[in-house]
Amino acid sequence: MLTHLFLNRLLWAVAGLLALAAAVTGVWRPEIYEWVVARELIPGAYSQDLLSAAAGLALLYLSYAARPHRTKYQIVAVGLLGYLFYAYGIYVIERTYNGLYLLYMAVFALSFWAMVTAGATMDRGNPSVSLSRALRITSASGAMLQPLIFYPLWIGMLLPLMRSGEQIDSLYSIFILDLCFIMPGFLILSFLTFRNHRTGLLLLPALYVLGFTLIFSLAVGELVKPLFRAAPSLAALLPALGLSGLFLVLGVLHLARLRPSGPPLEGPTVPQPVDPQRASAQSPPAAGQTTQSRPPQ
Repeated sequence: MLTHLFLNRLLWAVAGLLALAAAVTGVWRPEIYEWVVARELIPGAYSQDLLSAAAGLALLYLSYAARPHRTKYQIVAVGLLGYLFYAYGIYVIERTYNGLYLLYMAVFALSFWAMVTAGATMDRGNPSVSLSRALRITSASGAMLQPLIFYPLWIGMLLPLMRSGEQIDSLYSIFILDLCFIMPGFLILSFLTFRNHRTGLLLLPALYVLGFTLIFSLAVGELVKPLFRAAPSLAALLPALGLSGLFLVLGVLHLARLRPSGPPLEGPTVPQPVDPQRASAQSPPAAGQTTQSRPPQ
């Protein structure tokens, strides 16, 4: 899937290492958010750091284990980069000015440029892949569901703010990241998957990886609220579990059923040694030479 794999793996490793450092610090010392995040949002920051630490570890592993023939590893890595871009984009846009802010900016920038590098180094011809028609339509429909839900929801929340001119103090980053980056990504890759386009078939599972990790962190945020003397909300927990479960099922099915079509998923064909006698027997006769040129016995 990706050429220049060493460069891509290097970027994954650095992004994963920086994210792991930032996330572990946040889990170890959640009080770093006390003066820069609303108190009711600290459990969400804690759960996001838990998922970011897991994503960082996974990226470190993938940077070691990915090989040219392991296309699915590369797809998962791109999805985890998307998650880090979103998660640390929240911290950067929301001006989380604690001692780790420059580290947040580094992860945000590095994950973005690592995704750009992955897109720029995608092999345009290999691998060719296919997905069964039923699963292709199911996967594309699941991806289309997200813009159909969140575009009206977020725009409906923005219109009153636009009429009043009110500037909210927190979570405005969600509108920016979702409406400008994530929902257009779902729309484009859903359309390409419907059309059986190779790019959609390869990259839509990466968006499912992003969606699962992001939404599952919201579910974890409800579960860890007792650590911060707050009560979990079942009304918030169940939709987050349901949506993250949908992302997980669609992503796993899509990746598991993705099959080579034409050139194999294992990468470019390795030239095989040629038998000189067979080559000479199969080579066309030289000019002026006929097939009867062999001397009689």
